[in-house]
Amino acid sequence: MWYIIHSEDREESLAARKGARPAHLERVQVLLEQGRLLVAGPMPNIDSADPGPAGFSGSTIIAEFDSLEDARQWAATDPYVEAGVYEYVDVRTFIKVLP
Repeated sequence: MWYIIHSEDREESLAARKGARPAHLERVQVLLEQGRLLVAGPMPNIDSADPGPAGFSGSTIIAEFDSLEDARQWAATDPYVEAGVYEYVDVRTFIKVLP
């Protein structure tokens, strides 16, 4: 089943985000290689593909896992979580209809 992992950044987390980014992307790349990633990306604080020092408000990943618990466990061990980037992480089931 598909799951949405929606995360909200804590204030002043841009430096921590930048530091943990390589490990985070490496982990998401594994989902992509396994054919389990639908979409992933950050949400800029301003209307720009490169928000610079304005940073990000959070991230969204839609990926396939065997269960809600598996998705929650995967999200809980994300490098951004371990680096203290996120204020909170919400994991929910998702039914892909289109395309």
